[in-house]
Amino acid sequence: MRAPAAPRSVNARGALYALASFAIYSTHDVVVKFLGGAYSPFQIVFFSTLFGFPIVAVMLMRDREEANLRPRRPLWTGLRTASAMVTTTCAFYAFSVLPMAQTYAIIFAAPLLITILAIPVLGETVGWRRGLAVLAGLAGVIVVLQPGDTAFTAGHLAALAAAVFSAFAAVIIRKIGGEERSAVLLLYPMMANFLVMACALPFVYRPMPALHLGGMAMIAALGFCGAMCLIAAYRRGRAVVVAPMQYSQILWAALYGAVFFHETPDRNTAIGAAIIIASGLFVVLREERPNVSRNRPVLQTMTRYVAGTYPRIGTLLRLSGTERPQDPEPTRSDGGSHTNGPGS
Repeated sequence: MRAPAAPRSVNARGALYALASFAIYSTHDVVVKFLGGAYSPFQIVFFSTLFGFPIVAVMLMRDREEANLRPRRPLWTGLRTASAMVTTTCAFYAFSVLPMAQTYAIIFAAPLLITILAIPVLGETVGWRRGLAVLAGLAGVIVVLQPGDTAFTAGHLAALAAAVFSAFAAVIIRKIGGEERSAVLLLYPMMANFLVMACALPFVYRPMPALHLGGMAMIAALGFCGAMCLIAAYRRGRAVVVAPMQYSQILWAALYGAVFFHETPDRNTAIGAAIIIASGLFVVLREERPNVSRNRPVLQTMTRYVAGTYPRIGTLLRLSGTERPQDPEPTRSDGGSHTNGPGS
């Protein structure tokens, strides 16, 4: 009988699966950018969500809980659904009009914003070290935006909005994830995207050749494949190992941007991205330490910016009925432990 893998080996496998996942996600964003040159983000979100429904139907077949689809926390569920919808639309638009590396650099501020939002929403206490890391990361966003050197465009505003609303949706999930059914968390953002984009579609629709329609289906397929790889990563590795792998997307952005779109990251984008990534890594590593974070909002956010066009990672884990390797339980300063339930 084969001996169980050593923890270090298991974490290495988790990291490799995560790297594969974010490579797939970056390819997903390349397709979004290609299509964004010809179609409105409303049309792209509508069709990518439409093609994602069969995948969700298969996932829901595994949900054996006997209950209805009415949310138990309707206000928070509504806020999370609206945030997910804004995040998806803004991210798709930003990728369509901004260089890929610049878009990623701005969206990478989401973990820093999660740390801030966790204070009022989750009652998280943020010490001076994480506070300074957040301030440094936000300064990195300003470096990327280059105020005074370049015009602040709608694309920059969209990328910032994607980061803000992605963070807000993640914190809400951390708050209500232990109470709401997986089916509710899965379906509501997708239905909102589908219905709202359908209302906007008559005003922005452009006929699509079969190749472009296939591109819409590819967005859904790549999103699902990326999610499957990320699920495998979290099943095999600790969150503190898997989560930082998202920053590998900046390398793919530089490669894809150069090959497909003739983009070269400028100096400010490179410097700002480095500051943001370093700050985000520091926050992740601080959350993993005992007596630092009560809720671990960043480590427990097991997905990236898009929420609504394909299933969330944590929801799929819950539907599959399997648990990921648990990180050590955070300890409160008063000696007790604190959990908010599954927050992914």
